[in-house]
Amino acid sequence: MSARILDGEAFASQIHQQTTRRVQALHKLGLTPSLVFIRVGEDPASRAYVSRKEKRAAEVGISSRTLVFPENTSLPSLLREIDALNADPKVHGILIQSPLPKSLPNNLVYARVSPDKDVDGFHPVNFGKLLLDDPSGFLPCTPAGILEILRLGQIPTAGKHAVVVGRGQIVGRPLSVLLARKSPGADCTVTLAHSSTRDLPAITRQADILVGAMGRPHFLKPEHIRPGATVIDVGVNRISDSSDSRGYRLVGDVDSESVRMVAGAITPNPGGVGPMTIALLLSNTLRAAESSIS
Repeated sequence: MSARILDGEAFASQIHQQTTRRVQALHKLGLTPSLVFIRVGEDPASRAYVSRKEKRAAEVGISSRTLVFPENTSLPSLLREIDALNADPKVHGILIQSPLPKSLPNNLVYARVSPDKDVDGFHPVNFGKLLLDDPSGFLPCTPAGILEILRLGQIPTAGKHAVVVGRGQIVGRPLSVLLARKSPGADCTVTLAHSSTRDLPAITRQADILVGAMGRPHFLKPEHIRPGATVIDVGVNRISDSSDSRGYRLVGDVDSESVRMVAGAITPNPGGVGPMTIALLLSNTLRAAESSIS
């Protein structure tokens, strides 16, 4: 029997509807939430991601624009642009689109965004608030989106064993903290596995909830899955495909065709985690705008 599909597009639509209603309430007060994307270079995937985010922002009534800088932009120049956006009261959210060129250190660039406008949740202040379970901070969009998938998909979490495969700063580490919190929709026992974990299949087969966030195409296979487990596929990996006009296609970390015959529930890829990441980004932007008038 095939796994139940956790439809991220449908779940994201529910969140967008809530965001739209609250944005409309701000419009009546004369305030339009504003989000600025910063993209450095012409990476095709980055262009596509930002375009998708701008489209969704417009649909919920959030104003957005993209500042594009050349690949060779210097760090001082980029930081000056971020400072100007931080000082602009009409800008409520700032998102630095990854990946950045290797010449630009991620930690310095992300930390330059004001914590109050850091709607991606990457600033050290917001990371600290996450660890302290302080609700005033912005949560990273992808981990927060995964929690919403579990909630809206009615996946039990309290007391369950969650295994997160991947210890990256954007997904793995913050998600492991969120899943372990003593709160509704979490309260899991969490194992954070990674590339150096010994006998990984023995670890992942213990999972009630298994999250693939390693960045390795089709890495998680049926031998990694406990029958009936919930599987969340975060990966976005480019593999060669001569049948595609681009010469490649995007796949997840989970070999979904075979895994869905073992799992109890699974996110599609695409159409699973990605739409929820955007939904939480826009929800964070709305919160930032609301906070600006409180």
